[in-house]
Amino acid sequence: MLSVSVRPLLRGSRQYHLALSTPLTHPLKGVRSPDACGKLHPQEVEISKLRNGLIVAALENYSPVAKVGIFLKAGSRYEVAGNLGITHCLRVAANMTSNRASPFKLSRVIEAVGGNLWVTSTRDVMLYTVGCMRDSIDDLLQYLSAIVLSPEFRPWEVASTRDRLKVEKVIAYHRPQIRVLENLHAAAYRNTLCNSLYCPDFMLGQFTHEKLHEYVKKHFCVGQMAVVGIGMTISQLTKAAEELFGKRTGYGQAGPHALYGGGEHREGTFEPLVHAAVVCKGEALSSPESLAFATLQQVLGVGAHVKRGSDMTSTLTRAISKGTAQPFTASGFNVCYQDSGLFGVYTVSQAETAADVIHAAVSHVKHVADGKISEEDIERGKNQLIVCNLMAMETLDTLLEEMGLQILTTGTYISPVSAVDQIKEISKKDVVKAAEKFASGTKSMAVSGRLINIPFLDEL
Repeated sequence: MLSVSVRPLLRGSRQYHLALSTPLTHPLKGVRSPDACGKLHPQEVEISKLRNGLIVAALENYSPVAKVGIFLKAGSRYEVAGNLGITHCLRVAANMTSNRASPFKLSRVIEAVGGNLWVTSTRDVMLYTVGCMRDSIDDLLQYLSAIVLSPEFRPWEVASTRDRLKVEKVIAYHRPQIRVLENLHAAAYRNTLCNSLYCPDFMLGQFTHEKLHEYVKKHFCVGQMAVVGIGMTISQLTKAAEELFGKRTGYGQAGPHALYGGGEHREGTFEPLVHAAVVCKGEALSSPESLAFATLQQVLGVGAHVKRGSDMTSTLTRAISKGTAQPFTASGFNVCYQDSGLFGVYTVSQAETAADVIHAAVSHVKHVADGKISEEDIERGKNQLIVCNLMAMETLDTLLEEMGLQILTTGTYISPVSAVDQIKEISKKDVVKAAEKFASGTKSMAVSGRLINIPFLDEL
């Protein structure tokens, strides 16, 4: 699953690594324990809902570090013609003055406890996160809530975001992968999901503090919000949420359903490599068929599993290698949103062989749709997907994001361990059916590089 994030806005100036001579089986001495007896209980995600509609979820994993994220249904898909790029501006403005602290005070408070504050976003959601030692998380949560619900957006601070927005976009668009993904969404969708994660050039300097306040008031509502914590109990987080968000009301407005139409975007450059993505309409995040698409992505390949390896276990790589001896990379592409998704192939190759690589990649998925795939490859793909899901439990950031996205979108949470049984039930028929949707569906395409030999969409 592919997702796109924005770099941290605030970080501690130093990073410290804690070496433990023995595995951590009990909370560290001097660090507050959620259990007076110090006994460990099975780790399970607990979910509750406040009277005002706010969803609260917590996982007590006895980590010395705690993290809390505020998830909001306020991503770029909720922008309209008059405020395109405003979510990018809100990301940049996250460290500005709130009713609780100035930027200077906010930085000092976070650094004093060795914490981090960062803001990321997708087209669906915005995520405000803080992390620090668990004894200090309640204090930082107060500042985090003020950033989300009570920003001041002072005019001179808002005016200073213009150059930062431009620089961030230039840095991001220096990577052809980002350009291809942005152009792909613009070509594939007719509304909502076609909005970029970055502020368009013609909107630079157009955001006033009134527009920012209007967007926050409209979309930053407790009914469209989830507060998720790791390294704390549900009672601890619910108590803090009641104090900080309990008096807030409002359910916001649901955005329109995404309309997939299909299209093509070609960007000519002098770069020696050609980046190309060919996709069809995929499945939504909550769809039962999304696991079949995720399995098919693993079967096609998601990149080398060995450093500087050739990824020859990938069926997509093996199929393309039969027609060219030139170096290339090819992988399955799968991204899911709350009501739609994109699935297909992504290739990187030299301009002289790009046409052959793209044709071979699309043709291979069509062969899979005809059932020309072995049970061995299906099992390999399922095993790789299982490992990817289980690895999500290994890092707090990934686990927090996965918890929040599921809970905010569906109201429930399926742990990676529970998802293993669902993945094991996927059959060859399910994978072939997913490939059939690509073969017969309306395609979308985005290409960046030298276009002289690149086929058009209707030629694939």
